[in-house]
Amino acid sequence: MVDVREAYSEAVSTGQYQMESRLLGKYDNVRVCWEDQTTRIFLRPYLESLLAEKKQDLERMRILDLGCGTGDGYYQLMTISTKDPGVCEHRINLISPEILGIYKGIDINGEMIAKARSVLTNEDKVVLCEGDFSGELPLEENEPPYDLYFTSYGTFSHLTDNQFVSLLADIARHSAKHALVVCDWIGRHSYEWQDLWAPELKADHTMDYVISYVHSRNLRRRKKLQSFPLRMMSRMEAENLIQLAARRSGTAIEIKKFFDRSIFVGRHMDTGDYNRNAQPIRRVVNSLHEANVRTDLAELIINYYPKQGFDFLNNFFEKMQMAWNTLVEHTINLLNAYNAESDTIEMELTPPPYMPEKLRTAINRMTRVVEGSAWLQAGDPRANIIEPQLGYTLRQLEMDMQQGQGTAHGLAAILEIKK
Repeated sequence: MVDVREAYSEAVSTGQYQMESRLLGKYDNVRVCWEDQTTRIFLRPYLESLLAEKKQDLERMRILDLGCGTGDGYYQLMTISTKDPGVCEHRINLISPEILGIYKGIDINGEMIAKARSVLTNEDKVVLCEGDFSGELPLEENEPPYDLYFTSYGTFSHLTDNQFVSLLADIARHSAKHALVVCDWIGRHSYEWQDLWAPELKADHTMDYVISYVHSRNLRRRKKLQSFPLRMMSRMEAENLIQLAARRSGTAIEIKKFFDRSIFVGRHMDTGDYNRNAQPIRRVVNSLHEANVRTDLAELIINYYPKQGFDFLNNFFEKMQMAWNTLVEHTINLLNAYNAESDTIEMELTPPPYMPEKLRTAINRMTRVVEGSAWLQAGDPRANIIEPQLGYTLRQLEMDMQQGQGTAHGLAAILEIKK
């Protein structure tokens, strides 16, 4: 008879017995529930239009992921949902396996490609290649054009301005009659690195970036971590570079959308490496989305410190802070006013008339969430319904108020090429 200890040892060796938490790490709750989803939502309408054309022409979608890393972009794109799917639907992915022709990922790091291959080993439409795209597309001779040229999470911040212009011009020449390009940089004026704000827009302006958020605070204090340069980009600079690439390629490149991602919840809000006044807001938002965990909502209140000489930025961040805090305080008041015996909220629920429409909508949403779920006895409605919905509502508020100027951790642009 087999020793039962051997069976359990074998099971533990698979790694499946490790308790997972998304309070920390690369794939924390903010990454999964906020950042990935923000990109999906902003990209969706343009991808829907392109997919409609592909279906009309009886063609499949071809995707090229530049800087694919471990293959995260594949899941990010393949899990974009259709707009407003009905609650009865169970298949809601915009890009179905049938419409996908090929997903090709390119990355300069061989270890990343090896990891991606191990993760995507069962995906027969995935091709992964090691390659350097700093200036041109590393494609095979006569390789067909792609419909979507995709980047994510600051990929283009690894390039100089000249390298980006050359690459985008090469993409424009290589594309067919209609293609989308998703550009992604580190935002120049994120509150995370307010200490690095500069009054003049200098070409190829970079920061020494440290991936310190994956290490414990004690290790960060003891050890000097390796840094590397990342191009900090503003909308004005990006627009100029895109126009230059269009002229160089002789092809029209239309800017469809700029958007900011992670305004107050970027990873370095928690480390404080580049802003002496940063608050660990990401940690608190991660807690909102953690199952069976109650969060001290007062820790969500943001105290923005303006920086002299940056009136435009201060005005934006102060408005964002006021809207964010108003929503959080309203939710706290709702929970304090809820009477469990009568299943009622004993407070005035009408938002002030001077409140911006987007904020009024967010407040009404949270009011309905608390009214509709606080009475539930199954599970913990605060931890598992109300707090996650507060997280999603704060995310929507950020998306509604962002201006696509480079005032967040990530600045992304959606471009359209038509010939």
